[in-house]
Amino acid sequence: QVQLVESGGGLVQTGGSLRLSCAASGTIFSINAMGWYRQAPGNQRELVATISRDGLTNFADSLKGRFTISRDNAKKTTYLQMNSLKSEDTAVYYCNADIRPYASGYPIPYWGQGIQVTVSS
Repeated sequence: QVQLVESGGGLVQTGGSLRLSCAASGTIFSINAMGWYRQAPGNQRELVATISRDGLTNFADSLKGRFTISRDNAKKTTYLQMNSLKSEDTAVYYCNADIRPYASGYPIPYWGQGIQVTVSS
């Protein structure tokens, strides 16, 4: 059983910062890419950022410069630092990770339950 648990969300004023964390637990042999996605009301889920096991990052173009992603492989955790937050960043943020529970087999995508981020003016 694999779980991804997000934390660090909440209410913040425009221009403020938040740091989201996502910790993986359970039966895990290895973790490949980890990432963050978000879904605002009425919108589709969209990519925020991903990070490979070796630290290569990929961002949605509109978020470059304001958001950074990092990970601690020993802690099986990824972080999303969000700065200069805007009202349009309000959404539920979901953690995603490609995890191999066992040495054999292919990586399986897992999702966290989502965490609310609300940016108010």
